[in-house]
Amino acid sequence: MFGLVPFNSKSLQSGQDGFGSLFDIFNEPFFNDFPMTSATAAKFKVDVKDNGKNYELTAELPGMSKENISLDYTNNYLTISAQRDDEKNESDDKGNYIRRERHFGSMSRSFYIDGIDETKISAEFKNGVLKVDLPKAEQEVQKVKQIAIH
Repeated sequence: MFGLVPFNSKSLQSGQDGFGSLFDIFNEPFFNDFPMTSATAAKFKVDVKDNGKNYELTAELPGMSKENISLDYTNNYLTISAQRDDEKNESDDKGNYIRRERHFGSMSRSFYIDGIDETKISAEFKNGVLKVDLPKAEQEVQKVKQIAIH
């Protein structure tokens, strides 16, 4: 069936016909030291929803702990930062591993969201999902002053 075989878009852009990369897909888990490394691999998925009186931001951060996540709202930018430091045990070196993968480093995303009541922002982290509630600031209704025409 058409569309069942995933192709690497990089190989198609480089002028290859794509058929040669078909076999590389099956060998990748064993021979490629850095599979799927790209700018998008280091980012986490975020949804921002407008609920009328507030914005609801949901970020997926699987495998993270609450202590390694920080939120900052400055100059109308909400920044979510996360850092992962997996420690390697000495006893792990004695195993007969063919391949081991650990993820180290940090990632960060910023979103421009203005008109927020900074004093009422709240966040909750549960089961690898960060939910941030950003209440909108109450907008002052401008009084209309009638000007008499003479």
